[in-house]
Amino acid sequence: MKIAIVKLSSLGDIIHSMVALQFIKRSYPDSQIDWIVEEKYKGLLENNLHLDNIFTVSLQKAKKRKSIFLLFKELKKIRKLKGYDFVIDAQGLLKSALVAKMISTKQNAGFDKKSIREPLAAMFYNHKVSVAYDENSIDRNVEVICSPLGISIQSIDIIDKNPFIISSFKNKPLSKNYIVFVIGSTWDSRNYPKEKYVEIANKLQKKCLTIWGNESEKIKAKWMALQSEFIEVAPKLTLDELKGVIKNSTLLIGNDTGPSHMAWAMNLPSIILFGPTPINRVYQTKINRVLKSSSKVDHFNLDKNDYSIKEIRVDDIVEISQELLRVN
Repeated sequence: MKIAIVKLSSLGDIIHSMVALQFIKRSYPDSQIDWIVEEKYKGLLENNLHLDNIFTVSLQKAKKRKSIFLLFKELKKIRKLKGYDFVIDAQGLLKSALVAKMISTKQNAGFDKKSIREPLAAMFYNHKVSVAYDENSIDRNVEVICSPLGISIQSIDIIDKNPFIISSFKNKPLSKNYIVFVIGSTWDSRNYPKEKYVEIANKLQKKCLTIWGNESEKIKAKWMALQSEFIEVAPKLTLDELKGVIKNSTLLIGNDTGPSHMAWAMNLPSIILFGPTPINRVYQTKINRVLKSSSKVDHFNLDKNDYSIKEIRVDDIVEISQELLRVN
């Protein structure tokens, strides 16, 4: 069986979909699985043992540049991808549905119109999967990928998963026995205060490596390093290097954002901090924990002005960190 999965972005969403690959290979060991993704996320998928091919598009770049030429160039690349037995759109957007339709032959699948933010996308699928939009994000992604293939996955299967994000980064760790801080995200209201990260480092008295993704985050990380002898600033990292840095850590503490979810995918200890976003975006395990502010979240109308994440107590984070570090 030849299968194509369309999940163009973003980092966290791709991670939450990738877990399904091992279940496909378990049921169909001789299957070929290809993935269509935005170019900038290719590094996340590389080295996965269950993927045969990664095909990239630059639709975001074409949109940003408002380039019709680049758009047609990308569409031409997509049209060359033929011969699949099943094409699955795990994104549920109009653009991803169109991509899936362009490369499909007989069978294509995706969410039904009640399960996604862009209901028109469902008209492009001949196999429609119903999963409530406010259900757990990982469950949703596994269901939309696996159920069209006749594969039934239970929560225990996901909890007992094998690690699936792999790095080829061979350099020695930047330091030993370090904790990773993930301090950025797409919204400022999702970010735990930098002052409180400093408090965490000082109370744990462990080396804490702060990663950053843009200049603003880099400035914040440097400020934190000046406030605490236990904090170091990571250099600029590629996606593959980022995977390697997280893999070599003893614990990750971070906001609800893509890099934070890598620890779960690697079966490494983590604490993810939630303010304006729902905690059912993740699976909680003995080593993967969450702390949520007191605010109530409407899955269908997230409040970008909800800064309640700052209410999460430093002592609660420190207590769970110490517990996880003892286990690790």
